[in-house]
Amino acid sequence: MSATYRLQLRGPSSDPSQAFTFADAEARIDYFVRLGVSHLYLSPILTAPPESTHNYDVVDPTTVNPELGGLEGLKSLAESAHAAGLKIVVDIVPNHVGVDDPSLNEWWWDVLKLGQESEFANYFDIDWSADNGAGGRLGLPVLGSEDDIQALEIDGDILRYYDNEFPIAPGTGEGTPQEVHDRQHYRLMFWRDGIINYRRFFSINGLAGLRQEDPVVFEHTHRILNQLLAADLIDGVRVDHPDGLADPFGYLENLRNLIGEDRWLLIEKILGVSEPLDPRLSVNGTTGYDALREFDGVFVNRNSVRELSNVAEEWTGSKWDYAAFELAEEELKSDVARFELAAEVRRLARAVRADNWSTTGESVSDDLLEETLVGLVAAMPVYRADYQSLSRVTSTILAKTLTRYPERADALDLISSALLARGEANTRFAQVCGAVMAKGVEDTAFYRGSRLISLQEVGGAPGRFGVSLAEYHMLQAERVRLWPGTMTALTTHDTKRGEDVRSRITAITEVREEFADLCAAIDYVDGMTCHFLLQNIIGVWPSQGQPGEDVRERLHEYATKAMRETGVRTTWFDVDEEFETSIHEWIDRVIDDHGQLIGNFVQLISHGGEQIALSKKLLQLMSPGIPDIYQGTEFFTDSLVDPDNRRKVDFDARLDTLDRVSRGDITTPDEQRLSLIATALRVRAHWDLDGESYLPVMAKGSLYRSIVGMLRGDNVITLVTRRPITVERAGGWGDTTVVLPEGLWEDQLRGGTIWQGEVQLKDVFADRGQALLTRMK
Repeated sequence: MSATYRLQLRGPSSDPSQAFTFADAEARIDYFVRLGVSHLYLSPILTAPPESTHNYDVVDPTTVNPELGGLEGLKSLAESAHAAGLKIVVDIVPNHVGVDDPSLNEWWWDVLKLGQESEFANYFDIDWSADNGAGGRLGLPVLGSEDDIQALEIDGDILRYYDNEFPIAPGTGEGTPQEVHDRQHYRLMFWRDGIINYRRFFSINGLAGLRQEDPVVFEHTHRILNQLLAADLIDGVRVDHPDGLADPFGYLENLRNLIGEDRWLLIEKILGVSEPLDPRLSVNGTTGYDALREFDGVFVNRNSVRELSNVAEEWTGSKWDYAAFELAEEELKSDVARFELAAEVRRLARAVRADNWSTTGESVSDDLLEETLVGLVAAMPVYRADYQSLSRVTSTILAKTLTRYPERADALDLISSALLARGEANTRFAQVCGAVMAKGVEDTAFYRGSRLISLQEVGGAPGRFGVSLAEYHMLQAERVRLWPGTMTALTTHDTKRGEDVRSRITAITEVREEFADLCAAIDYVDGMTCHFLLQNIIGVWPSQGQPGEDVRERLHEYATKAMRETGVRTTWFDVDEEFETSIHEWIDRVIDDHGQLIGNFVQLISHGGEQIALSKKLLQLMSPGIPDIYQGTEFFTDSLVDPDNRRKVDFDARLDTLDRVSRGDITTPDEQRLSLIATALRVRAHWDLDGESYLPVMAKGSLYRSIVGMLRGDNVITLVTRRPITVERAGGWGDTTVVLPEGLWEDQLRGGTIWQGEVQLKDVFADRGQALLTRMK
């Protein structure tokens, strides 16, 4: 395996200019083959709403999306790919389905219509108990106000609420709209009431959780996958968010049995910074967020931690150290559990009482029980701790909680007893922990932190401020030993900034004093928001000239999302238009009035950011694991968070560039990058590096810490510049050298240059900041 190429599929209904279907992918197979990837990695292929821009909101998991070309389109793509030597990996979404428009989801519609009598009632994780807050009915948080029920209308066998449609159960359609509503198996409720008695994907009301632990549900939702496997159309499966399931371990075991031992199986598992992937899982590895943290972190100049912490503290008023990050994350997770996920916590608390057979817990009030649960899930350092490899995490958190809050002893006894029963409470506790982690850290804390935002990605650990060489090399050696078939990533559809934007921002750590001066020269209207956004502005600012209107517009769209995700001055539900306007006006002032200042700073770090991006890309392509190339990143890109990172890719331009590169015409940064990628993939495939051993290659001399090097097997050495601006300011590499293993080594990036013995890095890196050496036979 050389690499995967991630394709973001999209139908034409949402925006024809952005469509990319199976047929479009098939038309580009020649390019993918020439680039040198081994797998096409498709975003979700099952039927989603026609206007979906990502297809993770599947509404019919039994059919291939007709917007993308349907089953015939997928079959044609797979057959053409296989004929060209490419394999197909598909992305499946077992945890949830889209229910925003009930009429599009046959299963959900039937449950709304027939309630517990529906054949699909057990497909969903619904609380039908009498004390569920909706009088035993399915509560739907859709009303705009408490008295908006008056807006209901009857339209045949449909109950209409503005543009929303709901079914009317047979024999219940007589009377006023309110009377008809009161006879239904669902209850439309004011969305702020927080009465939500079905499990969701995190806190998204429009994504309802599925019960994959039920064999019937598993068989039905995987029926189409089974057909694709039987037809030998797919070669691997990526599983979206398995931690949301009741039993990820059991689900993945069933899935492995379905797809067979020889097909590639990857999971979107977000590992804590010190969390191992449980070796008992029937998978080949993760989708690579853990590797992303390592590849980003090793390029951070960790000597700048104090200065950048001081700058952030000056402008935000908050301390920025490891303990401060941990405390902030715990507080934000507590808020998420108390408010956004309050319904899930209440349901968990009821399950805790129900699963206790030896005590009634009468000494523990509902408020105390729920508050104790909030504290526990907020303190959990991982998404869920019910994997065997994490067997002591929960008991450790219980112990710490008791030390901190001795008055909660009875509540902790009640909770631990319920967890040990291994029933509903144990399952829900794990599911709530994952949702709280995602919403509290990824979607909130990572929009508030501003010391160095390139570290604030899924699976990141910004409190650690980068990754040392020692940690980095240890983790690569562990990957090749334990998980050689795992995926590694630099950009995904969920990253908050693309890999090159992060590389530019990381370069700030080499010019910390100049960055402090820049911040002091720009008037902030809100310290936390502006300090965060300034780094994003720097990240996407053109290397030459001023931002165009497209960049300005994208920054404004990003700022709106960032402000509302932060949730301090404005939110998605309670918009502070005055505050948001002040930030948008500030962005325009920064561009219009401080453009020269920003431009000069970008000029200072632009080349360094490019070199970090190239070095990072080469490291990923040659390191243990299977690298994924996110669509379009063969060129330098300036993408921010979705949907910005899902813009249509100009494959014609990339194919033309590949033609020039193949002729040796390499002059522009994009040509250099594409040449590096194609060369690395060719070397990787030729030497078959899958599972090959890993050893660090260390330099000596004055700039020995400004390089990252590795030896794969006995035949391939990768050397990259770690701190390009530091090297430039030192006047070059000076006396820094690397000792190569015995033999002759050919530099594949420099077209036949031969090295042996102890080599001067000023010579090895004379033309570029990377070298890819292969042993000559």
